[in-house]
Amino acid sequence: MVGTRADRGITELPSGGTSLPKEYHSPTLVEMRGISKSFGAVRAVEEVDLLLHRQEILGLVGDNAAGKSTLMKVLAAVHRPDRGTILMEGREVRFRSPAEARRQGIEMIYQDFSLAPNLNIPDNIFLGREAVKRVLGVGFLDRPRMEEASRTALAHTGIAIDNMRALVTELSGGQMQAVAIARATALAAKVIIMDEPTASLSVKAIPPLLDLIGRLRQAGASIVFITHRIQDIFSTCDRIMVLRRGRCVGVAPSSQTDVEEVTALITGAREAYSSGSMASSA
Repeated sequence: MVGTRADRGITELPSGGTSLPKEYHSPTLVEMRGISKSFGAVRAVEEVDLLLHRQEILGLVGDNAAGKSTLMKVLAAVHRPDRGTILMEGREVRFRSPAEARRQGIEMIYQDFSLAPNLNIPDNIFLGREAVKRVLGVGFLDRPRMEEASRTALAHTGIAIDNMRALVTELSGGQMQAVAIARATALAAKVIIMDEPTASLSVKAIPPLLDLIGRLRQAGASIVFITHRIQDIFSTCDRIMVLRRGRCVGVAPSSQTDVEEVTALITGAREAYSSGSMASSA
């Protein structure tokens, strides 16, 4: 523990609730209010609020089936919420598809990277948004332009790939992740959601990824970082949000909590704080 909860400036959530206190709501990049999502009889996410500030890295943690990926898939328009509201830059948005969410600057990098294995690097980065040039009124793929833009986007990741025409199946796990991140940054995404990005990486490849997440923030992006590696959350994130069984049970600046407290909230060992709910001011 790092002092008492009052010492750390942590504000209790209302008893039995998952909503953030009124003063927590402030102008920000993304705000999700009262999001609920069920699959049949299973309540994957229930009345969850989330704030994401500009150029912030938000760590989203919880055990398996806590609702982390489902909540982010709602933001990325993979799932439609049963209830709740999403605001982006202060305006309510209702994305009808992931493509529409991408056009508004929301990109999600999935745990399996969701790359097309039989396509090369530029084709993956520009899949669904290919650059086209016209010759005598006929459209052709502008492969030189796509390759150059892909090379630039990959350079920002700090991971070198010499052969831009290599198929995804020929790449290492770290290189595949670099392609997925380059795809997210190629069109200057405002929000980048990273779902368990370290899961398929070697231990040696994890520190460069964490450095890259910091650089993405410096370049202007806001990051949601989903991971089971709590030590990475504390070294990388500005705030930490804990989900358990589809509900938000705690959120605080990473500097004002500790591994013990976060682990206890994840496992349910600590539930005495206003029905287990903890929140900090923004």
